[in-house]
Amino acid sequence: MTFSKLYDTPATAVADIHDGATLLIGGTTRSGEPTALLAALLTIGVRDLTCICDFADWDGSEGILQLAQAERIARVISPFPFVGENGGVIHKQWRDGALAVEVIPQGTLAERLRAAGAGIGGVFTPVGLGTRLADGKETRTINGVECVLESPLRADFALIRADRADALGNLAYRGAQRGWNAVMAPAARITIAEVDTVGEPGAIDPELVITPGIYVNRVVYTPPTGDRG
Repeated sequence: MTFSKLYDTPATAVADIHDGATLLIGGTTRSGEPTALLAALLTIGVRDLTCICDFADWDGSEGILQLAQAERIARVISPFPFVGENGGVIHKQWRDGALAVEVIPQGTLAERLRAAGAGIGGVFTPVGLGTRLADGKETRTINGVECVLESPLRADFALIRADRADALGNLAYRGAQRGWNAVMAPAARITIAEVDTVGEPGAIDPELVITPGIYVNRVVYTPPTGDRG
């Protein structure tokens, strides 16, 4: 029997996500958001989630904001945490003290995720020096530039979206999917990929694989709809 990482439904793929889990959620546009996985997560009723995502140039999403509206999110870590008119539901809950927010620059977020995936101890960057973003963090002068040490950012689960996968979890992306989905996949203990097309092992040209299957634990086929880019 051929080894396979395929799961029958989004619900079975996210069934072990627990209260208090830290989630990486890929996508910066609707085409990159794992909408089916997020819908399944909403249904199982987990709470007190920490969600790490990027809302830049996003209309608000079909999934993450629904989790917020259902009061399932305890903390948001994002370069752009507030979306929609007047900052939307996340801003309101943050203002009311129901939800914590950590703002992190996009480049710093990417490097912290990369450090987690690579297994290194952190990265030094000049970004944030002299601001509250650097409070309590180690600083060091490197080549005459003072830098802040940023720690790796690793999560319990990553929910990502890809255009194609094979049964071994190798992924190929399309368009905006290449952004956060690819950098988040190696940075979680368990990575779950929602994909538009699934093939047998070898169905994707190795030269076109962006995320190797070693970083992907579960694959769920969800047929694309008209608004899924």
